Amino acid sequence: LLVPFRERFEELLTCVPYMYRFLSKKKIRHRIFILNQVDHFRFNRASLINVGFLESGNDTDYIAMHDVDLLPLNEHLDYSFPEAGPFHVASPELHPLYHYKTYVGGILLLTKQHYELCNGMSNRFWGWGREDDEFYRRIKGAGLQVRRPSGITTGYETFQHLHDPAWRKRDQKRIAAQKQEQFKVDRQGGLNNVRYQIESRTDLSVAGAPCTVLNILLDCDTNETPWCTFG
Repeated sequence: LLVPFRERFEELLTCVPYMYRFLSKKKIRHRIFILNQVDHFRFNRASLINVGFLESGNDTDYIAMHDVDLLPLNEHLDYSFPEAGPFHVASPELHPLYHYKTYVGGILLLTKQHYELCNGMSNRFWGWGREDDEFYRRIKGAGLQVRRPSGITTGYETFQHLHDPAWRKRDQKRIAAQKQEQFKVDRQGGLNNVRYQIESRTDLSVAGAPCTVLNILLDCDTNETPWCTFG
């Protein structure tokens, strides 16, 4: 599990032990990586997932991009190896908030081979949103078919969404150049050019659930993406 993260400790304290128990009950071998962005740039979910992919080691054969604030409530949801193609666990028919048909955010499983085929995710999305819409286009461009759960009857009660927008605002600021960029496909960047340093790597336990915290310093070329800063 690759969990992009910044400062949402209440959600993290719930997510790690919950997902450890959920996956252990399903007998799925797993490691939980908390991708903690500790630089001073705006949050970049896609770059953090790229870093998590590169740092996850050779003993893992697939990844789950997993938002910290989304917990599966239905034990029949499939988290097994997605051999046939990207498997979108948080399907728009089940997600409590996002229902458009090209949505692939929240929880998405991919083999490492398929993620490399897409060159990972674009590093150009600083701030909240749109990076998963661009990734959907990468998936289609790589000739892959998104699969989704079937036979799940719990509808919008399939997941618990922990996020409370009343007290935790999302960084949705868009400067003019960024507004133009957010609907484009990034045909150059991804896994091949993500710039980062690992400040520290710590194995720890949250309420008895093991995880690895990567403190990540992302880098930004302000000539390429000036919207990475708050200035």
